[in-house]
Amino acid sequence: MKMISDEMNGGLNEQITSEFHAAHTYLAMACKLDSMGLGMLSKWFRHHASEERAHGMKIVDYIGEVGGTVALDTIPKPTGDYAGIEAIVQAALDHELEVTRQINALVGLAEEQKDYATRGFLQWFVDEQIEEVATVGEVLNLVKMAEGRNLLQVEARVAKMLAPTH
Repeated sequence: MKMISDEMNGGLNEQITSEFHAAHTYLAMACKLDSMGLGMLSKWFRHHASEERAHGMKIVDYIGEVGGTVALDTIPKPTGDYAGIEAIVQAALDHELEVTRQINALVGLAEEQKDYATRGFLQWFVDEQIEEVATVGEVLNLVKMAEGRNLLQVEARVAKMLAPTH
């Protein structure tokens, strides 16, 4: 039994593409950083690429649970040409802000349609975007403070961000 509208189903399918595009983009950024000798920043972006893929899969699973239809689309090719580290991290922040806008639009649609199940499902993504924007913003601030000279300190801070906390 289908529990979501065609419009909501379409919006969620678009979000799957967006999440997989983010994963692809972050992997491209990781590869660029790795080629620059910045292994910790590369590892951080690889981690985020995995998270974005998991976000897409979470939506795939939800669509199935509510009887919708998953329609995968072509993932756009990521940009691989960046002026430097700050440009890479700024592009990541810009991307996270765009994803936040997309999630908010889906929440608005769910509320408009009184689709409370999808509205509840999307709350996890709303909360996740707060964390994503804050984390990428923190890394951008670190890179800006380093001013291209203290990148080893940025690498050390990012390594601490990647360390498991118990």
